[in-house]
Amino acid sequence: MTEMEMIERGCDAATRAVEMAAKRRRIEALLDEGGYDALVISRHENLAWVSAGVVDVRVGLLRETGPASVMIGRDGRPYLLTTNNEERRLGDEEFAGLGYEAVVQPWYGNDVAGRVAQLAGGGKVAADAPLAGCAVVSLQGLREELMASEVLRYRWAGRQAAEAATEVLLALRPGMSERVMQGMLAERLMSVGMLPSVFLTAVDERIRQYRHAVPRGGVLERFGMVGFCARQFGLTISMTRLVHFGAMPAELEEKFRVVAAVNARLQASTRTGATGDVLFAEARAGYAAGGYAGEETRHHQGGATGYGEREWVARPGGGEVVRRAQAFAWNPNLQGAKVEDTVVHVDGVVELLTGTPRLPEVRTEWAGKEYVSAGVLVV
Repeated sequence: MTEMEMIERGCDAATRAVEMAAKRRRIEALLDEGGYDALVISRHENLAWVSAGVVDVRVGLLRETGPASVMIGRDGRPYLLTTNNEERRLGDEEFAGLGYEAVVQPWYGNDVAGRVAQLAGGGKVAADAPLAGCAVVSLQGLREELMASEVLRYRWAGRQAAEAATEVLLALRPGMSERVMQGMLAERLMSVGMLPSVFLTAVDERIRQYRHAVPRGGVLERFGMVGFCARQFGLTISMTRLVHFGAMPAELEEKFRVVAAVNARLQASTRTGATGDVLFAEARAGYAAGGYAGEETRHHQGGATGYGEREWVARPGGGEVVRRAQAFAWNPNLQGAKVEDTVVHVDGVVELLTGTPRLPEVRTEWAGKEYVSAGVLVV
């Protein structure tokens, strides 16, 4: 089996089994805490999490759930709940070797709630999406802290995304529309098995005017941005890269220096136990030190990522805490300037997952350490 094949299946079978068992224990703790007898999982991000990055039952790309759910009881016995028209593909391509017992109903009479109640024997059941007779619970807290095998998959996804961003940025030319840029990015990401969920391909004045410049009718003249979120193995990569045709204005160069400095401060402060409030305060201090006091209030600065684009963002009073092993996507920004990458924090060490060495980099020293931010490609 090749490295890619191993990673696509969630690492080797033994490692995958260890990861899935650990996640079952987290689920058991949730069941114990809430007095539940079983948990039904239907949301895409949670199915990917519980299956060690293997399962994706997505059919409708814009839907939060697909044509299958799983149910895990206190006895650890896992069920796959699906319909007769989906059973074969899911068994062959998604759940093969994962140990789930298929519970199949006809597509025209699929009573998931009824079957769940039957399997639970009248017990108290929780679900991660609305389901009749079930209490809705969030699994975000269960999935935030990453296991070593998830970090391995994250590294792979980061390399894929970084290479896609590099190739698209290098291919941009004046006269291309934002929609064409979006299509180029989608083609490159999807060709390596990454599913884009956010596109921020924008040009010129739209970059300067809007912090979230989604693709519209702009045509590239001098300044182009390729920003996106994309998932592989359920894990989200977020990053942004920019190109400028001709010399950049001095004011824009200064703004990129400032956001790189804020990025360095945020990465330096991403340590176990740090709160969202503390991290937000670090961004505030960085903007003030660079002469742009108050900019942190004009757009979010990023935060924890993982199986969602952002699991939480740093904010005033934010009580969320950095976990021992957790991914982050910081995106400090000023009007027209932005840096964004995905990193993973493990035991006090922040590792850049989306480095693009073929493109310009800005190196900023903060608290005795050097941090890398993406620079602007000047052509």
